Amino acid sequence: MSASAYLPFLIQAALAAGITGGVVGASHLFGQRFKRNRIKDTAYECGVPGEGVVHTRFSVKFYLTALLFMLFDLEVVILIPWTFIYREFLAEQIAIVGPILFFIGVLVLGLAYEVRKGALQWEK
Repeated sequence: MSASAYLPFLIQAALAAGITGGVVGASHLFGQRFKRNRIKDTAYECGVPGEGVVHTRFSVKFYLTALLFMLFDLEVVILIPWTFIYREFLAEQIAIVGPILFFIGVLVLGLAYEVRKGALQWEK
């Protein structure tokens, strides 16, 4: 395989690295934490100086709920390609319903476990 086959990938990687470097550089150059601004360790909220406590503490329940959302959201994203390739597997006489049902069963068991343990109750 010649080096010209990799040229589109190298161009895309160079553009991605250049844009990323430009955005990070502009953030450091024009951002609030630059030494000329003298607002170094303060919170930034849409250009308005923050009021009250800068570093609020979040409950562990918040992180648990966010983690569960990400877990089940990613698993649903895995199910979407299965719906598109289901016809192809069906045409080739490949049984795909069993693995799909097993995957969904594991999801349901995990959700039932979380509900039983009270992980989805915001107030306890």
